[in-house]
Amino acid sequence: MKLNRILFFMAISMMLIACKKDPSIQDQINQQEKAQEKAEEKFNYVVEQFADIKVLRYQIPGWENLSLKEQKLVYYLTQAGLSGRDIMWDQNYRHNLSIRKALEKVYTTYTGDKTTADWKVFETYLKRVWFSNGIHHHYSNDKIKPEFGKEYLTSLLTETKTELSQDAIDVIFNAEDAKKVNQAKGVDNVALSAVNFYGPGVTNKDVASFYGNMKSPDPEKPLSYGLNSQLVKENGELKERVYKSGGLYGTAIDEIIKWLEKAQDVAENKAQGDAIGLLIEYYKTGDLKTWDDYNVAWTKATEGNIDYINSFIEVYNDPLGYRGSYETIVQIKDFDMSKKMAVLSENAQWFEDNSPLMDEHKKDSVVGVTYKVVTVAGEAGDASPSTPIGVNLPNANWIRAAVGSKSVSLGNIIGAYNNAGSSGRLKEYVHDDEEYELEEKYGQLADKLHTALHEVVGHASGKLNPGVGETKETLKNYASTMEEGRADLVGLYYLMDPKLQELGLVEDWEKVGKAAYDGYIRNGLMTQLIRLNLGDDVEEAHMRNRQWVSAWAFEQGAKDNVIEKVTRDGKTYYNIKDYAKLREIFGRLLRETQRIKSEGDFKAAEELVEGYGVKVDQAIHAEVLKRNEQFTSAPYSGFVNPVLVPEMDDNGEITKINVTQPKDFVTQMLEYSKTYGFLPEVN
Repeated sequence: MKLNRILFFMAISMMLIACKKDPSIQDQINQQEKAQEKAEEKFNYVVEQFADIKVLRYQIPGWENLSLKEQKLVYYLTQAGLSGRDIMWDQNYRHNLSIRKALEKVYTTYTGDKTTADWKVFETYLKRVWFSNGIHHHYSNDKIKPEFGKEYLTSLLTETKTELSQDAIDVIFNAEDAKKVNQAKGVDNVALSAVNFYGPGVTNKDVASFYGNMKSPDPEKPLSYGLNSQLVKENGELKERVYKSGGLYGTAIDEIIKWLEKAQDVAENKAQGDAIGLLIEYYKTGDLKTWDDYNVAWTKATEGNIDYINSFIEVYNDPLGYRGSYETIVQIKDFDMSKKMAVLSENAQWFEDNSPLMDEHKKDSVVGVTYKVVTVAGEAGDASPSTPIGVNLPNANWIRAAVGSKSVSLGNIIGAYNNAGSSGRLKEYVHDDEEYELEEKYGQLADKLHTALHEVVGHASGKLNPGVGETKETLKNYASTMEEGRADLVGLYYLMDPKLQELGLVEDWEKVGKAAYDGYIRNGLMTQLIRLNLGDDVEEAHMRNRQWVSAWAFEQGAKDNVIEKVTRDGKTYYNIKDYAKLREIFGRLLRETQRIKSEGDFKAAEELVEGYGVKVDQAIHAEVLKRNEQFTSAPYSGFVNPVLVPEMDDNGEITKINVTQPKDFVTQMLEYSKTYGFLPEVN
């Protein structure tokens, strides 16, 4: 499970959590903060801005403290991740690789006039395509509209002797395949989604029928059918094309395997090495039982300084929630911050026992929840350039229940967002000075804790009723937004609990909780709308969940004026009048959301999401967009990756690995295409 919190650079350094009992420790923390701030002053986090995108860079603090063996492990894992980069492009859309390669050839070989308006918007279009790993917007799923004409593109292709099929040229400009992922109600979501998980002619009904006939050998450990394959029709018969060595994407997967084998040789311990070995076996065979064996081994492998996420994992890009997008994140443990937040993992059972869930939906034993703050060393696939800030894996419910899960917060990514500068939007949308001051003083801490509670407690909480199928099967196209909303609600419920202060995580639980509630409602009902074009429905799973949680809470509290809608000088604000009652409302919604998941109540999920999470108040939306025009900072951010450069001795052995920063976004994108382009244009 991913957590995205990009809009307001929701970030914090947990160094701000003071330790009252030991002044010497606090002095050390203050010194570390000042040293970190001084280092950050010299680092330029912003690379460039174009369209609705801001490209940032991040550092890898503590790299020099790793042993050479650990540095090699990080290097090999990042190389493995980047080797599969083209898989994500092809998964996103069948024409993406051919379009990207054609646009890149034009960009690098065109010798004509590069001062024209057409060339400038061509450059911007290419950057937007790079950022989204394809021609559909990374967040809205809408096809990116070029601001140049077909005739201009055709002339560029001709002048540079670049080949691109007429179908691919046409689709850049026409209305075909307009949505990468179509989550609309009452339509054939598979047929109307451009994502390349399904072949031509495959429908919702086909998918349900195909997987409905599959039975796991052990019903208590259901396999993740469909996770690592493309479903196509051949001569009218449905067939899976499995991602594996010798199968679909095999040439890139062979490169991934090569680097994973190197990584296994320098593993920090046996448990880590065994897990990498199972991942290699999975890539070789495509066997889903091996995938489960790997996830069990990976979840148990908690020792060591280095960890990673690698493979076909999150299912947000599949309208029906079966198929995993390729992604990798390579992580270095941040010991200081992880120690501070381990208290959540240690108290996971308390949170479960004291939640407002029905007793039959609570876990008797919450096992193996580990939480770490990590330093990212490299990302690829669906995690790059746009990245999550928190991840909780594995996704299989039975593994979570039997073995546990790993939750990580991407500390240096959050820090980069925080240090990239604020747009000043906050003051425009807060109701009054009190709300502004609470956000300024406690907002970043509240966001950090919400992320931790969402990942550690939220995704680990609750259980399915006996006999109820996996959520992707029961809640279908609403599964992702329901799960993200459920985890958000767990965090919201406990953010206004004095237990956080008792555990030493905050100094004033009430003020932190108020800042969290203000920010969530403000974002869910207003500010996240700056990401949408006027008239659009909410499509993305996280945006949907923030809206249905906020809108449902607003409606439920109407009779008691829990949240007041204020109009002042023609501008709308939301003012929380009773935080305690709002917490009760969040608790009721959490209870119902868990019931829906536990019972597999599709109708109730549909009513909740469609009734509160999809449609937008057009008057509010128009107003929010108008108010936002004064701000020049882009609403979306993402990253270039640091470049790990090995030094070799005369025998070709690595003696040192240096961390450098790419010159710019264009340079990194072109280098990636040149170095890691292991797939043909058509797969």
